Amino acid sequence: MASYNHIDVQQLLRRVGLPDAPLIVDVRFQEDVDTDPTVIPGAQRIAHTDIALVAALSNQQGIAVYCQKGRKLSQGAAAILREMGMRAEVLDGGHLAWRDAKAPLIPISSLPPQEPGSRSCWVTRHRPKVDRIACPWLIRRFVDANARFLFVPPADVQAVAERFSATPFDTQESALSHKGEQCSFDAMLEHFDLRTPALSRLALIVRGADTNRLDLAPECSGFLAALLGLSRMHRDDTQQLDAAMPILDAFYRWARDASEESHDCPRPELIK
Repeated sequence: MASYNHIDVQQLLRRVGLPDAPLIVDVRFQEDVDTDPTVIPGAQRIAHTDIALVAALSNQQGIAVYCQKGRKLSQGAAAILREMGMRAEVLDGGHLAWRDAKAPLIPISSLPPQEPGSRSCWVTRHRPKVDRIACPWLIRRFVDANARFLFVPPADVQAVAERFSATPFDTQESALSHKGEQCSFDAMLEHFDLRTPALSRLALIVRGADTNRLDLAPECSGFLAALLGLSRMHRDDTQQLDAAMPILDAFYRWARDASEESHDCPRPELIK
């Protein structure tokens, strides 16, 4: 059991990818990062001397801070954040404990360049339907909770990417796009090394819905129907994405915790 102001690996792992996940902050020394250039999914790299930058990214779910072993750097950084009025916990055992538990880690080389305390920026074609909704969900839940998404006409994606330092996705010119039978969501899971059982199960649903192979999983049709319905309800792409986030959250929780559960309507004579 983690002590007051601490969170253990399993507790944090259960919250990663969920809407109530804490903001995760990596304050390791650079030499430790050079030895193991990976981060916990969703983590922001901020030096312990710049910890006040967290204030610009903080959310209502609190903050989880980790260093190499969960000692002096994370303890001091978390104490400063609490002194600033934020809820901050230290990851017990730090990065080493997370790694030793074989919990997922994202290669830093796969992340777009980003100034500490800033938001990453991504760009894709406007009027999203399936893949261009699922990919932003994945990024916000597992890469950068504060990520900004720009939806623009197809002909302008590359120019916008260059002028606004944005990472393009789901376009012919982007590495984060369809490859063979795989869709952009699959490409992102591979790119960020996020092949967990739950995300792989969700990827099958996204792929089937996005590539008109609804036979890949029974859930594909319902997933497609929900996202197509949202695309008709919203003219603004950003509002559409915001509305779709809870739907993706629900499918992810099903894929993680409830895929083996069934439900049967009780017989009328048993309903009282």
